[in-house]
Amino acid sequence: MKAKVTISFKPGVLDPQGRAISHALAGLGFEGVGDVRQGKVIELDLAETDAAKAREQVEAMCQALLANPVIETYAIELAK
Repeated sequence: MKAKVTISFKPGVLDPQGRAISHALAGLGFEGVGDVRQGKVIELDLAETDAAKAREQVEAMCQALLANPVIETYAIELAK
């Protein structure tokens, strides 16, 4: 089973890299871009075939290592 975890900062958390991207886009002439938030995507190939168990495993991975639940949110997508 494949899992994709999309991680981003919670609203209100300072995102300096997003701000730098926004300034760079403006410097390149891309006008009209509002707030930019930078995140990350992690793709996992799991041996587990049961969707509920796979989601439970990935949830545990996010809590333990992949995301910082204090300042980040994450979304899990599963596919066979």
